[in-house]
Amino acid sequence: MKEIHREILERLKKEFPSGTRVALVKMDDPYSTLKAGDKGTVTGVDDIGTIHVNWDKGSSLGIAFGEDICRKITE
Repeated sequence: MKEIHREILERLKKEFPSGTRVALVKMDDPYSTLKAGDKGTVTGVDDIGTIHVNWDKGSSLGIAFGEDICRKITE
């Protein structure tokens, strides 16, 4: 597991507070049914930089820092 720099972790927590709406851009998980464009609500960011999301499709899979990509959206 890679260690995340404190400054990056603080930025992620500030940029993606609980309640933030996001859309998936890219996820490399062969077992996930999530696809680019799927939307969800952030529940928090943990100490390794994973952005935890409750996806509208019913999944609660996290966005892994440095592997997956999501973007903030406004609805």
